[in-house]
Amino acid sequence: MPAAVTLAGRWVTLEPLSSERHSQALWQAVLGHEGVWRWLGDGPYLSEEDLAVALAAKETGSAARFFAILPESDSVATGYASLMRMDPANGVIEVGNVLFSPSLQRTPAATETMYLMARYVFDELGYRRYEWKCNALNLPSRRAAERLGFTFEGIFRQHMVIKGQNRDTAWYAMLDSEWSARKRAFETWLMPENFDAEGRQRRTLSSLAGNF
Repeated sequence: MPAAVTLAGRWVTLEPLSSERHSQALWQAVLGHEGVWRWLGDGPYLSEEDLAVALAAKETGSAARFFAILPESDSVATGYASLMRMDPANGVIEVGNVLFSPSLQRTPAATETMYLMARYVFDELGYRRYEWKCNALNLPSRRAAERLGFTFEGIFRQHMVIKGQNRDTAWYAMLDSEWSARKRAFETWLMPENFDAEGRQRRTLSSLAGNF
């Protein structure tokens, strides 16, 4: 099972989510950006106190292991993500409950977050299958899954009811047999020399994936 570990990279550090340590920074990161909650099962919240209560529940719950995301550029939490639906007997686990604030979106830190979690799942925990599921209408999430090396496996119709609305769920997965090539692509993309002086990528992750 995932533990309360810290995962450190070049661009970002992931640490166990703590309502006490992270609620203020997360509140400031999402304040005025209610759209970040659109596809999540909870939120938006009306106050920092309400968010803190929700984070405390995530912190202490047993259904998922939550990590706060702290980019090296500002060293405060600007998002969180979790490992969930853990099935060690069958070697299956899912990444979900992903909240990226606007300042975290489309950054090397965001991509490295996904790399660090996948590396932990495959290299340290030894899982066989790493899943990504999202609302079938959530096109940005579906594009992200494909960019990160997950394979589309189909649509589960009327799979859930979220915030009173039907959800058809798009299923994606990455297998342990695929991880070695995905890992090399991630590590090459994340190298500092892949970015120019303005922080723009020189090569895309998708183009690198085709080389391994």
